Amino acid sequence: MIERCARIGAPMAMALLAACGPGTTARNEKPAYVGTVTVTAYSGSDDLLTAGLGWDGLASATAPALSATPTVAELRRRAIYNNYRALVDFTAAGGYGALYGPNVSLTGAVDSTPGAGKIPGKEYLAFSDDGSGRRNVTLLVQVPDSFDKSNPCIVSAASSGSRGVYGAIAAVGEWALKRRCAVAYTDKGTGNGAHELGSDAVTLIDGRTDTAAGAGSDAQFRANVTAADRAAFNARFPNRYAFKHAHSQQNPEKDWGLATRQAIEFAFYAVNEEFGDVSGSRHARTFRPENTIVIAAGVSNGGGAALAAAEQDTTGLIDAVVAGEPQVNLQAPANLVVNRAGVPVSSFARPLYDYTTLANLYQPCAAYATSVASAPLLSGVNAVSAQNRCADLAVAGRVTGTTFASQAASALAQLRAAGWEAESDLLHASHFATQVTPAVAVTYANAYARASVIDNLCGFSFATTNTAGAPAAPLTSPMPTIFAQGNGVPPTAGIDLVYNLAAGGAVRHTLADDDFAFNGALCLRNLWTGADALADRVRAGVSEVLLTGDLRGKPALIVQGRSDALAPVNHTSRPYFGMNRLAEGGRSRLSLIEVTNAQHFDTFIAQVPGYDALFVPLHYYYVQALNLMWNVLKSGGTLPPPQVVRTTPRGPGAPALASSNVPPISLSPPTASQISFAGTTVNVPN
Repeated sequence: MIERCARIGAPMAMALLAACGPGTTARNEKPAYVGTVTVTAYSGSDDLLTAGLGWDGLASATAPALSATPTVAELRRRAIYNNYRALVDFTAAGGYGALYGPNVSLTGAVDSTPGAGKIPGKEYLAFSDDGSGRRNVTLLVQVPDSFDKSNPCIVSAASSGSRGVYGAIAAVGEWALKRRCAVAYTDKGTGNGAHELGSDAVTLIDGRTDTAAGAGSDAQFRANVTAADRAAFNARFPNRYAFKHAHSQQNPEKDWGLATRQAIEFAFYAVNEEFGDVSGSRHARTFRPENTIVIAAGVSNGGGAALAAAEQDTTGLIDAVVAGEPQVNLQAPANLVVNRAGVPVSSFARPLYDYTTLANLYQPCAAYATSVASAPLLSGVNAVSAQNRCADLAVAGRVTGTTFASQAASALAQLRAAGWEAESDLLHASHFATQVTPAVAVTYANAYARASVIDNLCGFSFATTNTAGAPAAPLTSPMPTIFAQGNGVPPTAGIDLVYNLAAGGAVRHTLADDDFAFNGALCLRNLWTGADALADRVRAGVSEVLLTGDLRGKPALIVQGRSDALAPVNHTSRPYFGMNRLAEGGRSRLSLIEVTNAQHFDTFIAQVPGYDALFVPLHYYYVQALNLMWNVLKSGGTLPPPQVVRTTPRGPGAPALASSNVPPISLSPPTASQISFAGTTVNVPN
């Protein structure tokens, strides 16, 4: 149990302020890196968690309306709707509204009243910047009206993927608001900022648009190109877009930990403005790290940001970490070993760019291996292009075999050898069909290389396209609604991933050269393995984002699905667990929870045919992990031992998810389910 100042059992934080030492009446000051702050109250027909939609409105297939010229309120409501549904299985059969959701209390009580789940409060919105007007990391603090002054708490919620600032509202925000905590959101500097190069339109912090010149330093993102260079680029490559994560030229991932810590510091400012004691005409710093519980939380990229923030925290700002399916790049010690069932895994601790560019090469070919013929969304991978990709790989000496089937089997074997577990085999088709893998490969190539949009790295660009897949002007610009509709990584919001170097001219990469733009995929791979200056830049970018595993003794929980094909367990949670044990030794308080039959995208369970029969929602276990950590911090509870949680898929027909499908994380798992560490070896049972 953490015992810092007001956590020793007094009913009110103020009752112990005198015992907290000097400075307890210091004035509340806005952090120097925070720009103009906008404060908005949400109550009645609107709220913090559901934007006025309630639990049933979030589940509805009918999205909230956007007018021709959307208002800030309309954009926010649609952004919350889309971001919530992007992170969870929002179907009743999948557990939404019964096992989890805004209408399900922390104790599991269900309120099925239409509109239930709303949580009123205020939002504090601002940019963090380094003075250049180009970093502009979005910070958003939600302070519920129910904030518990006697048990103050703040939970960080860095966005997953490259999503906008509401990107973690379902994964983290909901739980924190139910706990009466303030939520410290950030888009990590990778958020959903776009620049329409033809019109020079950019987005502002609240989703409205302006020209880049008009917005100036208030732009969420604007490409760092001169007017002359932009005009020349538009003449050669019309209808193109720059995106913040890909084209900010700042490698934002290196600052994800900083952005998370700044969001927490901004949350302290907001909480004190709302509930701090008043001293004269100003609020005091009533709530501080010494008397407030702080949990760094997040999933996917947000989970990686939480771990980075905890590693970098030298001031005691953060008390604990709960990371779901974290995307992390690791500086793994040479002596670390990862075993499954006593056998060393084929590969582990590869950086994201390494394994993603491998997946981008092999997945469309591997999708047609006979052993995965039942893979969800296989029909979304064009068979002719897949066969040609296999043939290209064979000519390049990257797969063996003389037939489509044998080459596909070889490609799948290459992915297994590169560290994917067999449990991921059925996911490769859908990850390529939905363009998740190529989108990540292109975005991170640009980010790590600090490439400009006008570089057209490896021949790829982002453009609106016509029915033939060629770049073309849209009937309606996506810019006025991209804040609400986009996810920060094209293809998104009507903007596609285009291969400029296709034989017949620029076209959507899925149509390029009848082999899914093999030469472009090979170029992206060579940026990792090559010996030229550009490859050196990519590898240097990766070196800036490596984590050490040292959480400074903080209690931490990592929850990940064994079937994860986007951030495979062998490259993320398993080696991170081992690194933490090596770095901290007996001080380590990290527990790894690996869930069978769970994967990276819970929303695919709702949206991709076949997922519902195969996979259980990882979000259900992430909420459990947050509750377990809360019990550790508030009641002196113990962390669950590292373990494999063995679930049961819903099976053919996907009947409604039952509690029997998803057994709880155990405080005393059987020996056969325990994950252990001995010497330098992580041991994961089957």
